[in-house]
Amino acid sequence: MQTIWAETALLPSGWAENVRIDIDATGRISAVEAGAPKAGTQVPMLLPAPVNVHSHAFQRAMAGLTEQRGPDPSDSFWTWRQLMFRFLDRLTPDHIEAITAFVQMEMLEAGYGASVEFHYLHHQPGGVHYDAIAETSERVVAASDHSGMGLCLLPVHYQFGGCDRRGLGPGQIRFGNTLESFQRLHAGAANAIKTSRADAALGVAPHSLRAVGQDDLKSYATTFADGPIHMHLAEQRAEVDEVQEHWGARPVEWALGNMGLDDRWCLIHCTQMIPDETIALARSGAVAGLCPITESSLGDGIFDAVRWLDHGGAFAIGSDSNIRIALSEELRTLDYSQRLRDGTRAALATPEKSTGRRVFDGMLAGGAQAAARYSGRIEVGAWADLLSLDTASEHMWGRTGDTALDAWVFAGDDTLVRDVWSAGRHKVTGGRHVARDEIVAAYKQTIDALRDAL
Repeated sequence: MQTIWAETALLPSGWAENVRIDIDATGRISAVEAGAPKAGTQVPMLLPAPVNVHSHAFQRAMAGLTEQRGPDPSDSFWTWRQLMFRFLDRLTPDHIEAITAFVQMEMLEAGYGASVEFHYLHHQPGGVHYDAIAETSERVVAASDHSGMGLCLLPVHYQFGGCDRRGLGPGQIRFGNTLESFQRLHAGAANAIKTSRADAALGVAPHSLRAVGQDDLKSYATTFADGPIHMHLAEQRAEVDEVQEHWGARPVEWALGNMGLDDRWCLIHCTQMIPDETIALARSGAVAGLCPITESSLGDGIFDAVRWLDHGGAFAIGSDSNIRIALSEELRTLDYSQRLRDGTRAALATPEKSTGRRVFDGMLAGGAQAAARYSGRIEVGAWADLLSLDTASEHMWGRTGDTALDAWVFAGDDTLVRDVWSAGRHKVTGGRHVARDEIVAAYKQTIDALRDAL
């Protein structure tokens, strides 16, 4: 058993002082007591550690390589995507494992307790299956075993190059599966999860409306009856136009009318919605998976978070392309985008909760729902996904309660994160991952091998 004692901790009932948390051998919280004497590992401020709800880990190795404008004056998500396809054609399973472990290490150091890996790089260059069809999914699981990151693995189903059912082009061909071959791949990933830690989980991800056939999308929730279901939705204007042209409806409209969206679903980005769609999707119970740094980087647009939250919508935060792993910056970017669009301040605050508290609480609840992970709460029975903040820092000095969260999100950064536990595994101490040196060394070797990929 482990014991953590915090001067102050954020419990489901609110802020409490002198809190003792006991963690059992399985990694779950076995006892919580406020007003307790000091014991065990002592920290100044303890929070639930959130889930990073959307990651394409391999893209981390591309960070900084796509910031030059090409010959096309209208550089966009779609031109970036072509560069990404060229890059991934060089990746081997060893590369994928090393990059994924590095990303997860960075996520833990940023304060995340678990990651949802939206994993679509399945096959060899040219599309030939590995001898074990789920080889690369197995490597993602191996990386999480090395990093200690809580994992919800989402093998991604990718059939077509567009709504017209055209074939997959270069690069994309590594993603492709029929429904039958994808079910075999999904079963292989399930076997890999079973050999990992008890808190590892499996879901599924039809990539997008343009990448999976209509009939398969309509039956996804029954074909895959267990676990969360994630899908990209309404990310780009060109995507909206393509779905409307071929399927006669806007993406959110079609999904709401045909896919039985409910609280098993997490829809990623949703940056191209009209107000009626925002309200209807918020009321469906599905989580909006937001990735504000990547959405800014790729020019996706601004999610209508004010309207979404006003209508009871759940949301979670992810890092998507992993161009930068920065938990506090994701939250700051989300709120600042609303202020810039609407010409307001404290756009996501309420009379009861400050901005930092409202977005942090929302991220915790939405991430736990989207990952089907009992976390995001310091209570008996939950996984011990926890983070501590350095209240002795000049950025947080004299700040308490909700104001301390605001200081972290808006005045500080993730260097304020000092300790992180994932299902009781104490993987970050003093702001540093316990296996940082070896994980970084393997990552650097991979970068050297990929130096000329773009």
